[in-house]
Amino acid sequence: MKFPSPFFRWRPHPWHGLEAGPNPPKLVHAYIEISPFDLVKYEVDKETGYLRVDRPQRSSSIPPTLYGFIPRTYCGSRVGKLSPKSTRGDGDPLDICVISERPITKSEIILNARVVGGIQMIDDGEADDKIVAILYNDSFWQDINDLPDLPKALIERLQHYFSTYKLIPGKEDLTYIADIYNAEHAFKVVEAALLDYEETYGE
Repeated sequence: MKFPSPFFRWRPHPWHGLEAGPNPPKLVHAYIEISPFDLVKYEVDKETGYLRVDRPQRSSSIPPTLYGFIPRTYCGSRVGKLSPKSTRGDGDPLDICVISERPITKSEIILNARVVGGIQMIDDGEADDKIVAILYNDSFWQDINDLPDLPKALIERLQHYFSTYKLIPGKEDLTYIADIYNAEHAFKVVEAALLDYEETYGE
């Protein structure tokens, strides 16, 4: 039997084994870890590539969009330099929030996403940017090309979620939103994360 190309006999690692996207930094792949219906924080296990339970959410906040990361990206020195209030990148793949009109309830899926902006989050002094994107070929959101084009309420929900999702009563909150930025700056962040990955892990 002749297998199609490319063919993976084993499951590729979602961070290292998948491509960054059809046309990065504008059109990227997103590996989804959490859906807007999840009350548990899931995160890809760096060693195995399987989805691991990170923690049940302690607050009542739920993610307003699909949430995951862009494969073959790494938040290192270049990403850190684009975040003036941080000391370094957080050492993780670049996070991405994907807006979809139709409810998507599954995680561990791959999709194409159009980058339109981002949220500059600082977590304990480290850059932990969240790229904001639109599900590719979503007809409802097809005219959105930049962050200011989105409804203000949706941006506020994203800001509120990332401002509160790590809150623990009685403990100091070291996470805050430093800025929100448009598509032009988001492209620079994606490009920086791709170069940081190449430098850290090779092509």
